[in-house]
Amino acid sequence: MIPVPLPFENDIHALEESLAKLESAAGEGDEAKRVRRELATLKRAKYATLTPWETVLVSRHPARPQTLDYLDLVFEEFVELHGDRAFGDDRALRTGFARIDGTRVLFIGHQKGRTLAERQQCFYGCTHPEGYRKAQGKMKIAAKYKLPVICFIDTPGAYPGIGAEERGQSQLIATSILEMTVLPTPIICVVIGEGGSGGALGIGIGDRVSMLQHAYYSVISPEGCAGILWKIANDETKPRAANALKLTSTDLKKFGVVDDVLPEPLGGAHRNPREMANTLRTYLVRTLRELVGTPTDELLQARYEKFRKLGEYTTLAG
Repeated sequence: MIPVPLPFENDIHALEESLAKLESAAGEGDEAKRVRRELATLKRAKYATLTPWETVLVSRHPARPQTLDYLDLVFEEFVELHGDRAFGDDRALRTGFARIDGTRVLFIGHQKGRTLAERQQCFYGCTHPEGYRKAQGKMKIAAKYKLPVICFIDTPGAYPGIGAEERGQSQLIATSILEMTVLPTPIICVVIGEGGSGGALGIGIGDRVSMLQHAYYSVISPEGCAGILWKIANDETKPRAANALKLTSTDLKKFGVVDDVLPEPLGGAHRNPREMANTLRTYLVRTLRELVGTPTDELLQARYEKFRKLGEYTTLAG
């Protein structure tokens, strides 16, 4: 199935349609091979030079794999755990026991939803206070039973409603960050799509923090930044904000905000979810082997030093 084209993909989409027609009419002929090579070259050239705003658009593609997709493709099993024992069960943040390569883990991940009904149920991936409370409770279970924690981040930000603020949204995000800094078990965090604001950081403190190649991770969404700086978010100010925020995987790897960047299939993860899932699984298995068995005091000290180093700079005398 040909994915819905993004604004900068019209030439790619035209070639994909031509290739689909050739394959349906004549199968694997010489012309189809030529178009396939041309298409691969075009994708490679375009996706190697994406602007920050174009990267944001890729991270939001409606066909991009979400948390529940990866749960099916990456893990052998998943048993969901519901509720925060205080208010309710936030469907924007899924938690549960999972197994990968024979290793039992505690999984936490944002879910945006596919259909309109699911998106409304999940609030488009925007977590409420009860979601962070649920995550905190489940992480304590993981620590009790010495299970590694894996977090998948994919949210434009925490839910901005009045009710969420009344129920202590900001405090619960801060508490979640604090609890994760001292959680005595390995934590791996992966930004699989959007990594927006405190909504992402609420489950983003780990021994390894990585992101997919065309994901973004930022203190605020480009629209939010544009609205604050220029009082309007439009086709001019949103790209300017994205450029200023330095939110791409290339920038964040250079600044030391993320440890690893996971390469995406040619044309983005939405064009080959299974290949992306295989890459993600390989990364998780390798990283778990590195972290599991590390003495707890060494793990916590390294985690502390990792985040203390963020934002370091030097000044020149004179």
